[in-house]
Amino acid sequence: MGATIDLKGKVAFIAGVADSTGYGWAIAKALADAGATIIVGTWPPVLKIFEMGLKRGNFDEDSTLSDGSKMVIDKVYPLDAVFDEPDDVPEDVKTNKRYAGLDGFTISEVAEQIEADYGKIDIMVHALANGPEVTKPLLETSRKGYLAASSASAYSLVSLVQKFGPIMNEGGSVLSLTYIASENVIPGYGGGMSSAKAQLESDTRVLAFEAGRKWGVRVNTISAGPLKSRAAAAIGKGTEKTFIEYIIDYSKANAPLGQDLYSDDVGNSGLFLCSPLARTVTGITMYVDNGLHAMGMAGDSKSLEGRA
Repeated sequence: MGATIDLKGKVAFIAGVADSTGYGWAIAKALADAGATIIVGTWPPVLKIFEMGLKRGNFDEDSTLSDGSKMVIDKVYPLDAVFDEPDDVPEDVKTNKRYAGLDGFTISEVAEQIEADYGKIDIMVHALANGPEVTKPLLETSRKGYLAASSASAYSLVSLVQKFGPIMNEGGSVLSLTYIASENVIPGYGGGMSSAKAQLESDTRVLAFEAGRKWGVRVNTISAGPLKSRAAAAIGKGTEKTFIEYIIDYSKANAPLGQDLYSDDVGNSGLFLCSPLARTVTGITMYVDNGLHAMGMAGDSKSLEGRA
């Protein structure tokens, strides 16, 4: 009999979903396909657009599960993961029209709301990253931009585990998303984002120990290959193509598996890591990138032309 994953009765919170193009959505969909109840946290400035898209059925095609039904997002919470407590929110954010009518969007408040709505949860996915100066080389990155990237992309995981750990069932799973720029140089992926991803991976290992001992919760991260998501497409443009288009082409030309990488590939890997099948797996960085991380030389380099 083959292994099956049944997550019926489990509640999964995915932080950082605002459309259907990214890895966060793909992981949510895979978890839903296994029977989990899906709730999400969405950045307040895009919350209304996302909710409107859900109501209009804009994401229906990307919501289809293996049995033909549609993924249901049980509840959407406004979440700005650069704020831990209400007192952290500055006045200019409180009065910003993009936050108008919203409250309770800090990490601690969202955790309290989810506990009130669902009791304890079983899975928490961190699909959050933002670097305001990502198009700048590190040598041109300001302190403010560097720290902003770290706050939104790395410390947000620490804070989420701090606040959600107490409302997670023993045996629960925390999962985040990282990128190979954490350990290798990726020109064009700047603004301190490579540093933030390195922090995220280091914190994953420490949190795996601390959260494992304190709550019996596992913590892992997936180093995903390039995907042309809405967020990735926003990273700087070259002369003919966007940064992500160049990276996708490079990956297909040089990875051991010269094939397309789909969001569902990462979704399925996330499903495994969040399932009982991975009950002894914690503190790891899982590469889902067609093997590109293993390469030490670019096979399509001009310097290799004419090599037998």
